[in-house]
Amino acid sequence: MLSLIELLAVITSGIYGILLARKKGMDLVGLFSIAFATSFGGGTLRDLFLDRHPLFWIEKDHYPVIIFCLAIVASLLKSLPNWLERLLPFPDALGLGLFSLAGTSAALECDCSPFIASLMGVITGTFGGVIGDVFCNEVPSLFSTKTPLFATCSFIGCWCYLLMHQFNIPETWNLVSGISIIVALRLIALRWNIRLPQRQP
Repeated sequence: MLSLIELLAVITSGIYGILLARKKGMDLVGLFSIAFATSFGGGTLRDLFLDRHPLFWIEKDHYPVIIFCLAIVASLLKSLPNWLERLLPFPDALGLGLFSLAGTSAALECDCSPFIASLMGVITGTFGGVIGDVFCNEVPSLFSTKTPLFATCSFIGCWCYLLMHQFNIPETWNLVSGISIIVALRLIALRWNIRLPQRQP
């Protein structure tokens, strides 16, 4: 189940990165670079922090191949339908949920405390997007006061997963519930522009 979640996280985050790069008018190299960063950036940081070797995308070397193939297909398309760009929030939210839970589970396997596991989940789910934004010469949306709830959704979902984990609920239900909560919270935040309170300078 966890391997499937990780694979889906890689694909959805790769699609998000490709759509982001297409909006910037990038070529194949740019598409692959941004997709690679969004797919593997957060998980790489997690593995480095947890001292896991080899890195997850090196151990499962078919992941970069999948992203490369997606980038090639996207580069061959002269244009994308307008409605496809409007779907950008969906791979964003789904990738956040999938990677957050994959990161939390990986941290638990390394005998981390629940709080550290939740932080690893947030890092895994969000920092690929941070690196992608930097590559696109943008202020990372994670750190912008204008961005609807992002890391907060991941943090809440990770803790819901951790609490269910303590009650010996089947792991499949824990993972699906945690992912669903994160995706729902992120989409709600985007729909109604829900943000953390902004401190006035």
